[in-house]
Amino acid sequence: MATNRQWHLAERPTGEPDHDTFELVEADVPEPEYGEVLVRTIYQSVDPYMRGRMRDAESYAEPWEPGEPMKAGVVGEVVESRDDRFAEGDVVTGDLLWAEYAAADGDELRKVDPSLAPISTAVGVLGMPGVTAFYGFTEKGEPQPGDTVVVSAAAGAVGSVVGQLARAQGCEVVGIAGAEEKCDWLTDELGFDAAVNYNHENVRESIHEAVGGTDIYFDNVGGPVTDAVWPTLNDFARVVACGQISLYNATELPTGPRKLTDAVQKRLKIAGFIVSDYDRWAHALGRLGGLIASDDLRYREHVIEGFENAPDAFLGLFEGVNIGKTLVQVGDEP
Repeated sequence: MATNRQWHLAERPTGEPDHDTFELVEADVPEPEYGEVLVRTIYQSVDPYMRGRMRDAESYAEPWEPGEPMKAGVVGEVVESRDDRFAEGDVVTGDLLWAEYAAADGDELRKVDPSLAPISTAVGVLGMPGVTAFYGFTEKGEPQPGDTVVVSAAAGAVGSVVGQLARAQGCEVVGIAGAEEKCDWLTDELGFDAAVNYNHENVRESIHEAVGGTDIYFDNVGGPVTDAVWPTLNDFARVVACGQISLYNATELPTGPRKLTDAVQKRLKIAGFIVSDYDRWAHALGRLGGLIASDDLRYREHVIEGFENAPDAFLGLFEGVNIGKTLVQVGDEP
């Protein structure tokens, strides 16, 4: 029987993960049971939230156990089906193992239509990151035309979509990123009104110079960047807490400036959310797909070739090397 390479969690990391966090294991290709399909992985996603699943702590996502395979958003090809809804050759997506092959219950998969967009987008702009951006911004941000929107990690898979959604709704948009190349992409290609390089600029002063104050802050990073944005918030501003990647590897959470006084004085609305709160993915994907078709939503993918390089792709998220969505290409497209 052909072998099936899998990445397991070797040990729980303390602080920043490294290559010792992962173990490459060979197993048999699984046989699908009744109601399951066997999927050959083509693209595997890596995402910041995965860092939380490496901890032995209560969270919205069940932690991974050392010695067990990890899971990721996957786009793959059905190679064997025991579910009448799927046929050999179908392209599907779902939350599957970090593996070259995985068996999955048909209820956990959805078909991908290759005619709509490249199939890789099913774990990017037309997948979890895109849906996160859509509902986080439209429902938690409560945007109105003329609002000023500030987005941190704006060149990432979620932030880049948020900024473009904001522009489409008549908002003024400032993106925060950590490299000039990223800032140029935001303004020159995605239509952001301004971009701030937090490594070279004073974030607070730059936002003030660009737009004056902030009505919606879509926060993907937390930490010092958010501390700098906070004084720019206008009265009745909305803060959408999507991610805190700057703190994911912290062994102790730092004590930052006290912010609740501002929340009272400015009558702020602060909302955290998780994309799994929303089950209306078809609606969001339809809206996002329409924007792509009309060239009102652009995206970029950072593709790492080779299943053996999946840990490097994940670790790169914390080094800021990616623009747009980071993917691992595991196999060839059909």
